[in-house]
Amino acid sequence: MLNDKLKLNKNIFNNPERRALRDGFGEGLVLAGEENKNVVALSADLEESTRISDFKNLFNERFFEVGVAEQNLAAVASGFGISGKIPFISSYAVFSPGRNWEQIRTTICLNDSNVKIAGHHAGLSVGPDGGSHQALEDLALMRVLPGLRIFIPCDALEAKRMTIAASKIYGPIYLRFARASTPVITSEETPFNPGSSYLLWESNLRAKTEVAIIGAGPILYEALLAARELESEKIPVSVLNLHTLKPFDESAVLELAKKTKAIVSVEEHQISGGLGSAISELLSKKYPIPMEFVGVNDSFGESGQPDELIKKYGLDSRSIIKAVKKVIKRK
Repeated sequence: MLNDKLKLNKNIFNNPERRALRDGFGEGLVLAGEENKNVVALSADLEESTRISDFKNLFNERFFEVGVAEQNLAAVASGFGISGKIPFISSYAVFSPGRNWEQIRTTICLNDSNVKIAGHHAGLSVGPDGGSHQALEDLALMRVLPGLRIFIPCDALEAKRMTIAASKIYGPIYLRFARASTPVITSEETPFNPGSSYLLWESNLRAKTEVAIIGAGPILYEALLAARELESEKIPVSVLNLHTLKPFDESAVLELAKKTKAIVSVEEHQISGGLGSAISELLSKKYPIPMEFVGVNDSFGESGQPDELIKKYGLDSRSIIKAVKKVIKRK
């Protein structure tokens, strides 16, 4: 069931604090390491960039640098994972899971090894690094792997909570992190319950909610901006943070679908194979309704500032508003 009593950041629209998700990952990994001596960390020559260096500086005897060898990164971690350790592997998402997907499939998932895969710099927010480093296909790659959980934090605080939670759950988990500093949406009191979801926005208008906007990751801030604008236009919407993509909160999605009769999915990923696809697969079987998809449409990224790219590829608040109005006409 949906939870409507969450404590979120009170300054979401008033000059919100901005932090990088990787900072939350670094903090969470240190806390997990302090709590459990079986937590170990492995890097593929990206210690500082992925903030796994925070763990290395405190627990050097539990840190392992494998070099620029992402296949080895996954294979070595799989051995740790079936030997009583809790390994976190950290690299850019285009390399892990992009380059080492087969090793993740065969050595980690097939063996149900207790490995946590931190895929950093995912989505368009890598900015100037360009299309070669902007992972827009990673969720599609990981969704198909049996037994793998997928967590997508919306901000640095949720990234910290997810990292700690991942250390306490047995089995392979993929954690997806964007690069840029993004608004802090949640608060320290906002809970993270794996497999659940929660509302970030629920209209104060008395009119019946028209559309459910469902997304995950920092792009949800654009969804909140869209919701605020739609509220001023007397169009009531809800915004759901579907932070666990696999297994995702089917009951919450169905509840919103039945309440609104229209859904817009929002993700910093290819439209194909990601969050929107997962939602549409559920609805096509259990409650078919009109749906619009906000995401990258069969295209690679390019160099540019993150905000410019979000706008160019149609993921900004104006694009979400357009999708909401379009789906309303289809009801």
